[in-house]
Amino acid sequence: MLKKLALVSLLVSTASHAAALSDAATSTARYARSTYSKQIVDSLATMVSFNTVADPKVDFDKNPQHLGFKKFLKEEADRLGFDYRDDGYIVVIGYGKGDDRVGVVTHGDVQPVDPSKWKQSPFKLDRTSEPGLLLARGTEDDKGPIATALYAMKAIKDRKVKLKKRIELYVYMAEESNWEPLEAWLKTHTPPQVNITLDAEYPVVMAEKGWGLVGVTMPPDAKPAGDASAPQMVSYTGGFFASQIPEDARATIDNATPELEAQIRAKAEKQKGMTYQFAWEGKRLTVTGKGYAAHSSKPWEGVNAIAMLADALAVRDWSGTQAGNMVDFVAEIVGTGLYGERFGKIAYEDEFMGKMTVAPTTLKMDADKNLVLGINLRRPRGKTSAELDQQVKSAFDDWSKKRGVTATVNTQIGEPWVQDNAPQIPVLLNVFSHFTGIKDAKPIAIGGGTNSRLFPSAVSFGPTMPGKVYSGHSEHEFITEKQLLLNLEMYTAVLVELAR
Repeated sequence: MLKKLALVSLLVSTASHAAALSDAATSTARYARSTYSKQIVDSLATMVSFNTVADPKVDFDKNPQHLGFKKFLKEEADRLGFDYRDDGYIVVIGYGKGDDRVGVVTHGDVQPVDPSKWKQSPFKLDRTSEPGLLLARGTEDDKGPIATALYAMKAIKDRKVKLKKRIELYVYMAEESNWEPLEAWLKTHTPPQVNITLDAEYPVVMAEKGWGLVGVTMPPDAKPAGDASAPQMVSYTGGFFASQIPEDARATIDNATPELEAQIRAKAEKQKGMTYQFAWEGKRLTVTGKGYAAHSSKPWEGVNAIAMLADALAVRDWSGTQAGNMVDFVAEIVGTGLYGERFGKIAYEDEFMGKMTVAPTTLKMDADKNLVLGINLRRPRGKTSAELDQQVKSAFDDWSKKRGVTATVNTQIGEPWVQDNAPQIPVLLNVFSHFTGIKDAKPIAIGGGTNSRLFPSAVSFGPTMPGKVYSGHSEHEFITEKQLLLNLEMYTAVLVELAR
């Protein structure tokens, strides 16, 4: 701990006393912005038109959307004067020559999307619904950064900046769904010596929490308990995908009464950020809750509909049915907090990386009629994976035995990551401070996971500003045109400084 914190202090000290940016960096950055502000938006518009969500029904190498996106990248590379290599899941676009290289790591696939929640198609760059915003799936995560990197490289080429190192832009096509092809590719290919990833936040990300998943499975064998005429929870579902704070959740109650609805309404009215609809069909009451989607690594930026609905429903004991048992579990053990405060002894934090976050993100029926809850963890250093695994299972076992519930739990516990050997950090901090005016910038840790983990000496540099909501996994993904152009300046300057 002290060693890592001392490292951060050293890097900050180095950055704060760094030399001024070179004239080549600042003049090329100005040129990039003044020359390519329109072209970068046009390029982004074409990129987002390809629906590059992973499709489990279509093999990657036969998916027309992925193939079309890569074809466009090749056309862009050819037009801009760069070399291009297609290695299947990985595209490499390069400029310059030399054994020493600087890598720019991005990804071309995107998260799933619900088109009904968008003002226009999520695969059309929307510049009119909210002036100043560029709305579409991938604008922030991660096609905006790809377009930015391409035109940063183009500006460097135009200005004939003398470089000692080759620049390589890596576009991986399965970052959101499957890292195995990239891991396999890196075993047979030598990546650049120094790398920056354009898939997170400013000023510099040098640590990432470990990704984890807790799966709770309620089998379809629960029977109504007690009086068969009493209210019974018959369904409870919600969420969209594992790394998104769920915006939607729904529960259905048989033998409901107006008094029960009033109790639920009264509890729901105390919540912030949720809206509810109550629909009757005979004695069946359906309660639909709507929160706000966000990246699951930042649960405080969203409103978790699965957790909040369980809280609103917690006006009585629902045990005895599959859905009722799940409502009770979420309300009692997960709760509406963000950090696993109720979940046995699992909650903990690290001084630099922060608290572990615990967010229910998916709640669906599987093919065998099991009701499966997915809980996304983002964990800092401070506990071993074995210790955390044991604490999760112990808390679950205690609850299920106390409740007499037949259910199972399984876990996947990923490792946190810290990059403590990245010589480019002072340069990145210096560029960030120069273009933003934010002094004394320091490296940070995030809850998300990027491909920085797989590349030598890699850290993340943008595209999101400190303190701004990250929209990449939401149903309102955007980047402002102002931020896109600021990124263009900073990426241009960084590449000049690292490659010259």
